[in-house]
Amino acid sequence: MSSREMIVLNVGGVRFVTRVSTLQQFPESRLARMVHDNDREFKLENGEFFVDRDGALFSYIMDFLRTLQVSLPTDFSDYQRLQREAEFYGLYPLADLLSQEHLLKPRLEILEVRFSLQEMQTFFRIFGSCSTTIEALAGQITVFTGQQSGQGWNSPFPSQKPLVPLPLERPSHHDLVFLCGTECSAGDQFMARYVSIKPDNRKLINGTNVLGLLFDTLLKDGFRLISTRTVASEEKVECYTFERMKRAAGLAIMVNQTPGSSGVAQARRSQVQKGK
Repeated sequence: MSSREMIVLNVGGVRFVTRVSTLQQFPESRLARMVHDNDREFKLENGEFFVDRDGALFSYIMDFLRTLQVSLPTDFSDYQRLQREAEFYGLYPLADLLSQEHLLKPRLEILEVRFSLQEMQTFFRIFGSCSTTIEALAGQITVFTGQQSGQGWNSPFPSQKPLVPLPLERPSHHDLVFLCGTECSAGDQFMARYVSIKPDNRKLINGTNVLGLLFDTLLKDGFRLISTRTVASEEKVECYTFERMKRAAGLAIMVNQTPGSSGVAQARRSQVQKGK
């Protein structure tokens, strides 16, 4: 049978159609040998190879052979069963990767937003259990500052004077601080701070509006609000806690084969791209 030809497998009643070359990604595996060897577990009937195994789990094995990556749903839990299936088919590199369950399981990510409204200014502090998320938010949030006269400080739109972007405060890798609103400067001048959160292009000065835009941004990124509480009633500090399930960096694992390796694979973890 040519490696370009198609082959049909019936795994526990579920049919899979693929190329012989796909099954031969790992030449020493049972799947690669079944085409030529007389394996009693694989019965050739009506042009299809039948094997009495779990068809649903075999779909993940086929995905691995086609992409050379382990990509599992966020709610997947049958790691040990899938590992046994990989061992049955002689796909030991895949079985070894599945044994590292702690690398493959998604983890819970927590984000906390503290909001404090004081006179004409609003203070924000964002804490996150994942530093990469905080880094991404810091790249989305920009604070602009500029002077305005007393008659126009509360305008919802920035003045025609140029606004200067300010760097966000980063007390640590896990939090960031910024504020919006106005404060007195000299005479009838006020220093105004506007906040912009990408991909929204608006520059907002009202703290409540900024909070709403921040909430929308987090919800669109997969977070959900789980609690609201008052941290300090005298200072009017409100705390909003969000959470989301985030895939681990090792969920997609690329397996590289070197020429002449006879199925011996080297594994490395690759970062999953999820927008952020």
